[in-house]
Amino acid sequence: MIPRYTRPEMGRIWSDQNKFQQWLEVELAASEALAELGSVPAEAARLLRAHAGFDAARILEIEKEVKHDVIAFTTAVAETMKAAGHAEASRWLHYGLTSNDVVDTAQALQIRQACRILRDGLVRLHGVLRRRALEFRHTVQIGRTHGVHAEPITFGLKLAIWYEETGRNLERLDAAAEALRVGKISGAVGTFAHIGPEAEEHICARLGLKPAPVSSQVIQRDRHAQFICALALVAATCEKIALEVRHLQRTEVREAEEYFARGQKGSSAMPHKRNPVTCEQICGLARVVRANLQAAFEDIALWHERDISHSSVERVILPDSTILADYLLDKTIRLVDTLLVYPERMRRNLEMTRGLVYSGQLLLDLAAAGMLREQAYRVVQSHAMRAWEEESDFRAAIEADPEIRAALSPAQIAEAFSLERQLRNVDRIFDRVFGKSGPETP
Repeated sequence: MIPRYTRPEMGRIWSDQNKFQQWLEVELAASEALAELGSVPAEAARLLRAHAGFDAARILEIEKEVKHDVIAFTTAVAETMKAAGHAEASRWLHYGLTSNDVVDTAQALQIRQACRILRDGLVRLHGVLRRRALEFRHTVQIGRTHGVHAEPITFGLKLAIWYEETGRNLERLDAAAEALRVGKISGAVGTFAHIGPEAEEHICARLGLKPAPVSSQVIQRDRHAQFICALALVAATCEKIALEVRHLQRTEVREAEEYFARGQKGSSAMPHKRNPVTCEQICGLARVVRANLQAAFEDIALWHERDISHSSVERVILPDSTILADYLLDKTIRLVDTLLVYPERMRRNLEMTRGLVYSGQLLLDLAAAGMLREQAYRVVQSHAMRAWEEESDFRAAIEADPEIRAALSPAQIAEAFSLERQLRNVDRIFDRVFGKSGPETP
């Protein structure tokens, strides 16, 4: 069992304390960059770096009066400069900037912090899926379409699909994180009316960001929608895994189930219950992340160069979506890592229809032997429907049918019902997904 997934608390990133700290980082980077360009006295920039600070409670107190968060912030920072005996330097704080130069650029720093945690979770999920896929590479299971037995697969193939999808989620998260690794210091309507593009470039470079090539008063929100979309897809993958486990845990299937701890209780009324509660939590919370994506799309269209209809929305959807995605990854990692798998039950379920799942191969073999496809389909389906309705032995009926025996030898009929033949390409699929040098077992 892997150790518990420990990481910095995602919630801390979205706390007032960290938000204001990132605002301060933007302000200080701006002062220093402008000092390098000769727009701000170098000594003022040095004093701001050395003495500027804030008290989150004081900022909120001021905001109650002024009704403007950034003004409350700059006022509180100026108070700390005055208390340190450097009030004169504070007049160079926020010089040439508009509020959203600070807010949007700082938000990019917060999202970068969040992406580091989310990426770590995806890497962990990717790793545990790989390990368990290789573990169950040749564990035979019936494949189902529409919930009905179709043809044989292996449980490892199911896990390999989830592994591959998680890899794509990593790529999507990386792309969305890079799209949001931008700042803007272009002023109230994006025209650099007070400081030039070279200042923006210097400030963003200090913060490890790229300048947005063009902006209004805000960084354009299609970038943020792309980010929430990446999180919604992560959540959807977690749900996809959890939903499959829920189906496999049903009493009449019972091929796999989530770990049930000693002392755990499943029902207040029914002591026998072992419910897939973790899977159900994952499926439920994934809906919330998906719903947030709709709000992110609505934020793209703003009035002219900016309104604030997106701001209140992002105060909800950015913290909630990142916190939930982090939580869902943690839950899914532990679900897969501790998943109880029952190969014997898988084999028994595959064999319960007594050969019905080989009807497709039999159809092909009859056609290859010279029987018209329509005739072959009619013969095979008639036996299949009788086997369904009477719960009889499909293979025995096929072996006794003179029309089929005239087309196929006993050895050819046996080959049509060969499990090994059905699964002969599993290793080649695994080579595609994991590489030919991958170990047989983790």
